[in-house]
Amino acid sequence: MYLRDAKNREEVWLLDHIEAMGLDDTAFRSRDYVVAIDETSGAKAGFGRIRIHKPEDGDDVCELTSIGVLEEWRGQGVGAHVIERLIEYAGDEGFETVYTLTGEGAYLAQFGFERIDESQLPSVLQARLAEKRNGTDSDAVPLAIDTDEFRMRQELRDAFKQAREGGETDDEDEETPEDFGIDPETATYKYDTGNR
Repeated sequence: MYLRDAKNREEVWLLDHIEAMGLDDTAFRSRDYVVAIDETSGAKAGFGRIRIHKPEDGDDVCELTSIGVLEEWRGQGVGAHVIERLIEYAGDEGFETVYTLTGEGAYLAQFGFERIDESQLPSVLQARLAEKRNGTDSDAVPLAIDTDEFRMRQELRDAFKQAREGGETDDEDEETPEDFGIDPETATYKYDTGNR
């Protein structure tokens, strides 16, 4: 599994999945997205973007938005790695703080995002919050993170390295005696010599 910038030819794929997941497609530009790709099959597993707001009355503002992971790839660290890459990009662009407006605050809290009061939002995001609540995410609340405060648990890193479509791992493919109704604690075998 790896991450790369989205390509223009992936615009339709992105828009289809954004719509299917009920995510925000405001000011859509495919070049703003990163995509998680399975290196073996080439299947796309997830995506997300940062949106840079350039208000006339203040400094530029960076918003993390439209994070999505296809259902068959969930629970394997894909979303975590998409978020990590986007935070890195924001830092590279000179942003010290990244904001997000979402109802998924509990998920983001594990990485260091903290809920903030609406009055602490830059004015351009206060208007965005109202739009999101009236549109794609009625439970949206403001969260923020300093770009150098992002943290990811090791198990998410490990899961991402072994991610497979459907969430299967090599361990799940290995057959055990229990798969055949055999209790290995009490079973005897035809050629069992009794030596253990």
